[in-house]
Amino acid sequence: MTAPRYTLGISSHFHDSAAALVQGRHILAAAQEERFTRRKADWQFPMNAITYCLSQLPEGASLDRVAYYEDPGLKLRRILQTAQTRLPTGARLWPRMVETLRSLAEELPVQLRKIAEDTDRIVFVPHHRSHAASAFYPAPFAEAAVLVLDGVGEYSTTTLWSGKATGLKAEAEISFPHSLGLFYSAFTQYCGLKVNSGEYKLMGLAPFGTPEFRQKILDELIELHPDGGFALNMAYFDFDRGLSTTSPLFEMLFGQPQRKESDPMTQIHMNLAASAQAVLEEAVLALAKTALDRAQSTNLCLAGGVALNCVANSRLIRDLPGLRNLWIQPASGDAGGALGAALEVARDGAATEAQPIPNDTMAGGFLGPQFTDADICAALETAGLVYQQLPEPTTYADTVAQALAEGQIVGHFHGRMEFGPRALGNRSILADPRGKDTLSRVNKSIKFREDWRPFAPIVLADQAPLYFEDPTDSPYMLLVAQLRPEFCGKTTLSDARGRGLHSPMQLQNAVVSDFAAVTHVDFSARLQTVTPGIGTRAGAILAAFHAMTGCPMLLNTSFNVRGEPIICSPKDAIDCFLNTHLDLLAIGGVIVRKSAQPDWVHKKIGRMHFAAD
Repeated sequence: MTAPRYTLGISSHFHDSAAALVQGRHILAAAQEERFTRRKADWQFPMNAITYCLSQLPEGASLDRVAYYEDPGLKLRRILQTAQTRLPTGARLWPRMVETLRSLAEELPVQLRKIAEDTDRIVFVPHHRSHAASAFYPAPFAEAAVLVLDGVGEYSTTTLWSGKATGLKAEAEISFPHSLGLFYSAFTQYCGLKVNSGEYKLMGLAPFGTPEFRQKILDELIELHPDGGFALNMAYFDFDRGLSTTSPLFEMLFGQPQRKESDPMTQIHMNLAASAQAVLEEAVLALAKTALDRAQSTNLCLAGGVALNCVANSRLIRDLPGLRNLWIQPASGDAGGALGAALEVARDGAATEAQPIPNDTMAGGFLGPQFTDADICAALETAGLVYQQLPEPTTYADTVAQALAEGQIVGHFHGRMEFGPRALGNRSILADPRGKDTLSRVNKSIKFREDWRPFAPIVLADQAPLYFEDPTDSPYMLLVAQLRPEFCGKTTLSDARGRGLHSPMQLQNAVVSDFAAVTHVDFSARLQTVTPGIGTRAGAILAAFHAMTGCPMLLNTSFNVRGEPIICSPKDAIDCFLNTHLDLLAIGGVIVRKSAQPDWVHKKIGRMHFAAD
């Protein structure tokens, strides 16, 4: 009998470093480095994530190979060619290029050899193939079209693939500098948001606006072809020759300077966000159609950072003829590249087995570290906190649900940590979604983030179609659905504008649904659907909340504050609990009530509240 072979996948040296461990198609572990170092989008070699993944090897087992998620030589060649051909303005890239050259040519080989001393066991998988593998091999399809959309890999920015039992076949590609990811990042920067982390905020800003600049964008910035091909007008962009995504002509085109982070968010920024989103959706829709045609398939898999745009994803389900099934890699960004590289190398020519729909192989995304109640109690005692143990699962779920029904906001920590950018219940903040003040309360006193940003609901899967229009099958929180009209408020966004309201928060307060904390100003919501007993304990808590209140959904947002990664360990959870206005910490089999804590905790919260005000 042949011994099992284990493959470690690694992504690093750009952003969102990660590691993943697989045995064939079976995913044993995956985690982002940021969760361990507490540095958001940490790009450094993921030694902590690697150590965690290796701890999941069976006793006596060893690594067969190490897969790296791109070809460093090709990437360096592209960077050098870009800098040389953009002279003299490209000289601005040289300092960054020299640093990248040093890290990829000198540091990375040393770091990889520490994991696999035999260099023959180290395999470099092209960036977009890694993304494509992360999308296709865990998907519940024996065959599919695969579409990868991101900023840039080595040269590729957009690739189309056909996935079959024999593996992945490249069908078409678009190369740097023409990139939908960088196109969207340019608008992210122009609207005063941070590139590589603020793109989801731009997507959230879009519903506040109208796409009045759509045609100007199509006339001046990007040429879209019927088959989804596109070309950027590089006179308006600077990412191929400088340190900004936009050139001065970008500001001239829209008649105002780039917004500073501290500036107010005006209607023009909302309209720009809506326009960029509209153009992105048109391009993605056309590319997806071509991908299905090339692959002769009705199944579509998505990966790459652009695949986290859940509004565009939902547009595919609604408007793409011939699409039967859509599956999106939950860790679609570069973190998922580590998983894809490992899966690509691990298959090693083996035929892909069909998976029965809807059973993908991602284990619900719960692939990170978990902690015992002994670990948790030790951390609580070190912190000096009072806690209550509730080992019986039904009693536990009922206790947390009762606190939620009373309006308390709960930090929930249980089981394995999620892999990817979405908190799916195991590292989540939960609250009653119905109160109008919940949105403001969680934004201001717990997340410490922009007051206009909406939250997402976790919804019982069998109840979701009663409250939302299709698509409602969304276990990974990667799709947007419209709230059914009977639950929407009477005031629309147009009504609110007609009353002279302009700021995002004014509009958010004016347009209210029955579930105001988890719906946007267009009455949309980014759903996570859950079935109790499958995956996260949050499903059992939600079922108990539904039985008590008749409400089948809860607010679900990531357990962290603005600017920090999602929590990983019990200590991270305790720190967040003590430094925010969370009312209750539901951690492992333990309940920690803020009201039951010593005086020093309440004094700390009082000082924090004063500082926040």
